[in-house]
Amino acid sequence: MTALDDDALAALDTHLRGAADADAFSGVVRIERDGDPLFERAYGVASRRWGVPVRTSTRFDVASVTKLFTAVAVLQQVGEGRLGLDDRIHDHVDLAGTTIPREVTVRHLLTHTSGIADDADEEAGESYEALWVDRPSYSVTRTADFLPGFVHKEPNFAPGEGCRYCNVGFVLAGLALEKVAGTTYREYVREHVFARAGMDRSGFFRMDEAEPDVAEGWEPVREGPDDEGPVTGWRQNIYSYPPVGSPDGGAHVTARDLARFWAAVRSGELLPPDLTRAFLTPQVKHDDGDTDETDDKDAEGVERAASVHYGFGLEFELLADGSVRSAYKEGINTGSSAMLRHYPDAGGSVPDGLPSAGAPGVTVVVVSNGEAGAWDPVRRIDALVRG
Repeated sequence: MTALDDDALAALDTHLRGAADADAFSGVVRIERDGDPLFERAYGVASRRWGVPVRTSTRFDVASVTKLFTAVAVLQQVGEGRLGLDDRIHDHVDLAGTTIPREVTVRHLLTHTSGIADDADEEAGESYEALWVDRPSYSVTRTADFLPGFVHKEPNFAPGEGCRYCNVGFVLAGLALEKVAGTTYREYVREHVFARAGMDRSGFFRMDEAEPDVAEGWEPVREGPDDEGPVTGWRQNIYSYPPVGSPDGGAHVTARDLARFWAAVRSGELLPPDLTRAFLTPQVKHDDGDTDETDDKDAEGVERAASVHYGFGLEFELLADGSVRSAYKEGINTGSSAMLRHYPDAGGSVPDGLPSAGAPGVTVVVVSNGEAGAWDPVRRIDALVRG
């Protein structure tokens, strides 16, 4: 049972307006039930420099939510027979002389089980933003430009023997996609994912080019040694990562377009039936690959009600009985945070024999142009959905 009635949604709107007035939230929140919109509101400013307000039509950098588009694009090529999930990445990308194991497959890359070292190991607390202190971020615009940042690092574990979140696995998957499709990653996704899903506002927009109705990413500058004091100003994220999106992050979408993407996946508009089922099915339980810790416990060591499993880009909360509490993908970067989350109705009918993640239910989209912006709305909506 959910508590998404008119009074609850009005209270949510009041809270978010207060958060925007306090400079604690800037973005768009959209909630749908079975494809019908229940709530869509815009808050805060898209440009702090010029005071331009966010609109529901504003495009946001959704960071790692972009991995969903990459996974669907790769699975489309699997469906066409040009790629195989168990193809070795070395057979499609020239990785001679690197430390990338020859056993790494496309499946490993899309499920975070390759074991390859990330350019910034975020699970170990490394900062992605710190990568660009000594290397100009503007020099990384093609998918292949990412390779020097990770291909000579030692793997964390042997392929298939662990599960550790890895951004650059999607970079390699994107390179394989480019090879077999004969076009750039961004062009392929525009034509075969965005256009086919009806995401007519979405794209990959460069930070150093003028594009109307695209939110700028900003972060607060605070006093104090731990950056926890009062806000003294705002810093734009133009030097925090490469200037244009890539297979592991950086696409720009509206909240409505992100909901359209989810609907297109569930309805089979983007993938054939067998691969639609695969995309909506948990594949591996998440752990960090080299310790006994898993997502069964939160940061305080408290047992979670659900365990986290990875699929092909998607992540899943599984309850003790194996049912899907939610299917989701979050994105976070300096000046950017986003969440796409679907709560399938428990015991509801599932169309066309899809896994339970494909059942009708509540779909939530939160996009923000601040690193911390999305998470308070996400937590509050989660509590409402759970009733």
